[in-house]
Amino acid sequence: MAAKPTPPKVFATNKQAHRRYEIQEKIEVGIVLHGTEVKSIRAGRANMGDCYARVENGELWLHDLHVSPWSHGNIHNHDPLRPRKLLLHKREIDRLIGKVQRQGLTLIATRLYAKGPHIKVEVAVGRGKKLHDRREDMKAQDAAREIERALRERNR
Repeated sequence: MAAKPTPPKVFATNKQAHRRYEIQEKIEVGIVLHGTEVKSIRAGRANMGDCYARVENGELWLHDLHVSPWSHGNIHNHDPLRPRKLLLHKREIDRLIGKVQRQGLTLIATRLYAKGPHIKVEVAVGRGKKLHDRREDMKAQDAAREIERALRERNR
């Protein structure tokens, strides 16, 4: 009997990403972390509030990921908001550069999770939504909620 693969443990999510951006593509990337950062993330002390990625000098960097200092760390603790390097092949970085510069898209970090012993970041390529797009999404959600509620009442 083959064992079912366990879903990855998610440490942090960017809840505003799907509201603010129209997501077109998602990419799994590695992240360079210090030892105390890994321990702090595994303890659930990470926040991806306004987290985004940017290409600088041919490398992909993650900005505004807040990782709280580890409680048992001493002088070896890290800066909570330091930019962190993301690990991606050069060809993939060049492809992302093309999308960001030519098509006016944005790189948004959506999830921080464990895959085996490694910590990975899910980076999404998306376009910012306008206010009227957000309102249309909210109307569609409300309509779907009303339909679901009516079907539940009918099936009672």
